[in-house]
Amino acid sequence: MKILNLYAGIGGNRKLWEDVQVTAVEIDPEIAEIYSGFYPDDTVIVDDAHQYLLEHYKEFDFIWSSPPCPSHSRIRKAAALHGRYPAIYPDPILWQEIILLKHFCKTKWVVENVNIYYEPVIEPAFKLDRHFFWSNFYTAPRDFKRREVAHKYINGSNHKIFGVDLSGFDIPDKRRLLRNMVNPEVGEYILNVAMDWEIKRTQMEMF
Repeated sequence: MKILNLYAGIGGNRKLWEDVQVTAVEIDPEIAEIYSGFYPDDTVIVDDAHQYLLEHYKEFDFIWSSPPCPSHSRIRKAAALHGRYPAIYPDPILWQEIILLKHFCKTKWVVENVNIYYEPVIEPAFKLDRHFFWSNFYTAPRDFKRREVAHKYINGSNHKIFGVDLSGFDIPDKRRLLRNMVNPEVGEYILNVAMDWEIKRTQMEMF
């Protein structure tokens, strides 16, 4: 199964994927290098994931995209209302990618983002682990390890969460990278559901 993993970060969503061929796109070369170290068999491309999706979406069996979330998050809104940050426009990249995939992509895809603070322009297909997911297949609700419990252990001396350890890397803001990471169990669950849907579609076409 050929997978496109966009805005790959350090690859939390990818951690438990098995027997797949992954192309990961990450614009930050330092973060991309960490991803490569974790997943040496993946093809890692340092590029603009938004543009790469537009040019290559037809080449993959499954697409996962996690566009930048800060402009949509409730935490950012609360901070802006308390004067800690300026208010900013919600980034339209999220909606552009959903519309593109919804109307032009013929294979399975999912776009992940935070539980946004405003009424969604497009309703998510499902919600998992306090995140919204837009997709062309349905995924049933399921409980996962609570992020709050895991996150409270990320501090100045502990840089590990969900089995991903950044303590050996000399990079700034490890806490942010870990907090932004998708729970690997969520990534595994969604991919498995997508593969089941694809198997069912193939069987229906055969008969």
